[in-house]
Amino acid sequence: MGTMESWRKAYGAIKDSTKVGLAKINSEFKDLDVAVVKATNHVECPPKERHLRKIFVATSAVRPRADVAYCIHALARRLAKTRSWTVALKTLIVIHRTLREGNPTFREELLNYSQRGHILQISNFKDDSSPLAWDCSAWVRTYALFLEERLECFRVLKYDIEAERLVKSPQKTSKGHSRTRRLGSDDLLEQLPALQQLLFRLTACQPEGAAFHNYLIQYALALVLKESFKIYCAINDGIINLVDMFFDMSRHHAVKALSIYKKAGHQAECLSEFYEFCKGLELARNFRFPTLREPPPSFLATMEEYIREAPRIGSVSKIPVGLNEVNPDVAKLDESNALALYLTSSSGGKDKPYVAGGLENGASGWELALVATPSTNDSHLAESQLAGGFNKLLLDSLYDDGAARREQGHGVYGPPAVAAPVSAANPFVSLDPFAASNTIAPPAAVQMR
Repeated sequence: MGTMESWRKAYGAIKDSTKVGLAKINSEFKDLDVAVVKATNHVECPPKERHLRKIFVATSAVRPRADVAYCIHALARRLAKTRSWTVALKTLIVIHRTLREGNPTFREELLNYSQRGHILQISNFKDDSSPLAWDCSAWVRTYALFLEERLECFRVLKYDIEAERLVKSPQKTSKGHSRTRRLGSDDLLEQLPALQQLLFRLTACQPEGAAFHNYLIQYALALVLKESFKIYCAINDGIINLVDMFFDMSRHHAVKALSIYKKAGHQAECLSEFYEFCKGLELARNFRFPTLREPPPSFLATMEEYIREAPRIGSVSKIPVGLNEVNPDVAKLDESNALALYLTSSSGGKDKPYVAGGLENGASGWELALVATPSTNDSHLAESQLAGGFNKLLLDSLYDDGAARREQGHGVYGPPAVAAPVSAANPFVSLDPFAASNTIAPPAAVQMR
């Protein structure tokens, strides 16, 4: 077993030296590629500071965004190709420390890259070379989830919790407050769940089995532990702000606030257990752990009672839907359409309907019931309007049209008589040239006796 472990270490050292040699020859970013390989080599120790400083310089604000993107691409490629938990964990440590100590441009570019390439999603990572590697692989996956949630929290909050400076209030100058103490209800209900999800990922970073005694795991866990202090402070200040405005919220927002309040009490217990676990670490002996206090259960009962009574307190009378309500614009439009269907005379007659030439040729009165000239008797038309918006004059004109057509058709043979000149006839009506005329008598030779 010892021989196999020694062989793996030797093989890893050969791979690292080979990558360094190739980077010096083929890469356009020689110094950066060499620093990435050396900072994430197969040696089970934290990355060296001189290699980290080169990466910080390569991702600083004075460097182009293309250089920052190349650095992220190099780290992502290193993380995706390795099957060693040591290389994967050291790559995540480099990313974490650059997020904490590097320039904000690295965080912005990493957020853009993670949305396209999913650099931190390594749920399938596994190193089964030894029992230690198996336990450490599980913690590496959990650590990657925490870093991914850290980026997501930054996307929601639009600021970095670790880089935020606490603001001291005028009343209590000894203790500062985070930004969540001054947020409104809408922003608070959006940001507190993101912070609680980040704290959930943080408390899950508890190594198990043989991974607990590994020094490299403890080094990364110390970085996570440092993050917990400001995250808890932001959540605690947000809960205080939430309680202050709780009784002024609507019922919908109050239900969300109650869920956040309950989750905060549960997470306080989990964080307290996590702190007790981390106090045994050698790297956490000099840390000052905050005192955690759970929310009082009596206030929780008061919040639940307020939500139960919220509908009666803020009840709004329901107005039935007006099914018979008339829209003035629609009524005006219907009235104008009804008036437009009335057939008026081109000579300005008062009530006499006008029969167009097309009606005399057999066209339908419904199709040609259009306005010939503007009517000058609108008040009389409005008075003669029947129920439902139907116009009485329109009905009379249609009846007169039908009567005139029946009078022209009695006692004649052949097609209907054409009263208008041929030039005014309907061009769409075809006439029979051999049909007998109703106005001119036929020759005596063809008359029936």
